Amino acid sequence: VVPSVAILAQVCASVLPSIFPAVMARTITAAELKEHNKNGDLWLAVGADVYDVSKFAKLHPGGAKVLEELGGRDVTSEFFELHRTDVLKKYKKLIIGRLDTASKEAELAKGISAVPFAEIPSFQGMNSPYYNDSHRRCLLAARKFVQEELVPIAMESDINGDYPEAELKERLCTSGMMHTRIGKGPWLQAAKDLGIPIPGDVAVEEYDYFHEMIIHMEIARLGLPGFIDSLGAGWMISVPAIFNFGSDHIRKTAGAACLKGEKTSCLAISEPFAGSDVSAIRTTAEKSACGKFYIVNGIKKWITEGMYADYFVTAVRTGGDGAKGISMLLIERDDNVKTSQIKTTYSTAAGTALVIFDNCKVPVENLLGKENDGFRLVMYNFNHERFMIVCNLMGQARAALGDAFMWAKQRKVFGQPLVNQAVIRQKLSASAAALESMQAYMEAICYDMCKAKDGPLGTRLAGPIAMLKFQASRVALKIADDTVQIMGGRGITRTGMGSKVEGFKNFVKFAAVYGGAEGIMADL
Repeated sequence: VVPSVAILAQVCASVLPSIFPAVMARTITAAELKEHNKNGDLWLAVGADVYDVSKFAKLHPGGAKVLEELGGRDVTSEFFELHRTDVLKKYKKLIIGRLDTASKEAELAKGISAVPFAEIPSFQGMNSPYYNDSHRRCLLAARKFVQEELVPIAMESDINGDYPEAELKERLCTSGMMHTRIGKGPWLQAAKDLGIPIPGDVAVEEYDYFHEMIIHMEIARLGLPGFIDSLGAGWMISVPAIFNFGSDHIRKTAGAACLKGEKTSCLAISEPFAGSDVSAIRTTAEKSACGKFYIVNGIKKWITEGMYADYFVTAVRTGGDGAKGISMLLIERDDNVKTSQIKTTYSTAAGTALVIFDNCKVPVENLLGKENDGFRLVMYNFNHERFMIVCNLMGQARAALGDAFMWAKQRKVFGQPLVNQAVIRQKLSASAAALESMQAYMEAICYDMCKAKDGPLGTRLAGPIAMLKFQASRVALKIADDTVQIMGGRGITRTGMGSKVEGFKNFVKFAAVYGGAEGIMADL
């Protein structure tokens, strides 16, 4: 068990430097800090940074009295017992210097957490055949992007249900945080040709599905599923179809625009009467009299990122009943494409939409693949989509368990740390065992994907990946239950220390449904 002080030191060391890269050079002694301990003259130290909260005290949500009682002290332990690290971002202007007792451990930290189970075991010292230095570089680069670009806006965007701004979409794409989450394919070279890197300066030849898994999990650590899905959930399951089945013209126009973040896309498959049973879709696409267009009519439902997508990779019926009458079209948004927000359990930031195509005119050149061969195209990327969902689910699970572990070490009940209660240790150990078993399972499948001729897309891996998703959602339900109980009321509160646990317990049932419901996964 890692002592709570060491845990807090690691948290501060790994996270605070990325939030405050330009901390003032002034050094403040503990004696000087102690002098500023009264109303109107209050200094506090958190994670070795010293804050002047003299004016802020009266604005403090908990009241000025709380700060006055703690004035002139290092309150790192007290702070993290009641707040998340990201709260500090809002108040970096209050930093006036650095405490001279800052530990060497904090100064030398490399960005990998020492909190038990907060990292993939291989990055906390476990030997593994799967990872090398390129994976570590990739992890640290992705983590830096998340901390600098996403953490500052994540909570507010998730709570307000804000759609992502165009500038954020562009930064995600040009930094390499988008195309590296859709596995191996022609987009890797296309992105390289456009000057878009892989995080950690990983070469295209080095990149594998473990790099992808790491980036998914880093974003998932945000613990805000609605906001997370707004960062490309729809894009990631639609862009592969554009590159794999679109014409050269479509790849060079719509494909390139999506890679650069100039446009975004979503996958429009599910309908009010057709979910997992894709062959039952009713949206129609009939040729115009001139033969130059498809006229599309129908309704799609639960379309992630549909509210702000520019392109809809859409399953339509061009032939008779069943799977053999389905085609795939790339439909560009126009006045005949209507979208309305569907409010689900998680944030509206994800843009989950009801999409109505009303006599939508689509050029025949926008057909993806061959007419009436669309069912095969829909199925083609399902394996990889399910792998993505598992990565996202396990990333959120790891973040939730890490936070629960920290909380159990920091929270005092009846004069003792919460972790001293045997029932809490049992929940932590049971969830940790479940998480690491699932991690090992996921890594084994990921390795198979790396070695398989067709990666995750071949029929041989359809069953194993479906079973992986089934087991992941079952394990996640267990971890969600345990972590909510450990966090107590905070585990059902959207903000504060329990926010990642609260978001995770909501996402568990989403992951058990979309991309193929649990029952279907088990049957495969």
